[in-house]
Amino acid sequence: MSVAFAKEESAEAASETILPARPISDRANLVTELGLQMLKKELADARNELAVANALEDLNERRRQSAVPIRDIRYFSQRVETARVSSPPPSNDVVAFGHTVSFERDDGRVQTYRIVGEDEANPAQATISHGSPVAISLMGKAVGDVVQLGPHNLEILSIA
Repeated sequence: MSVAFAKEESAEAASETILPARPISDRANLVTELGLQMLKKELADARNELAVANALEDLNERRRQSAVPIRDIRYFSQRVETARVSSPPPSNDVVAFGHTVSFERDDGRVQTYRIVGEDEANPAQATISHGSPVAISLMGKAVGDVVQLGPHNLEILSIA
């Protein structure tokens, strides 16, 4: 029988539906309480997507549809397992994980970001990862301190 008439794809084509793992940094997996809930929701969503894919009758389509959920389940399972919820900072004296920091760039722009975990960071929503260059340069500094970030200076205006 010709391969063109075979119901299943070759093993080689099936292996193409296995996606590489999502990269995980070597930083501590610090999260806010909200970040942990987000990770758990993403894991639940991936499990639901896999259940939907597994209900498909066509084996080849099932393989294709399950590739992303399987990869995401591996990723989010590990992230939930290694998550370390960081309590809100006890004071606003110096910048720490969980703080919202306003700073002025040397070009006059004022920016405000909350420092959060890697998976919950979204600069468009004013959150940055604790491992980002900006957050690393601000950590441990106080209002009025000027930090250098590459060729630029940032002056801390407020910490909340």
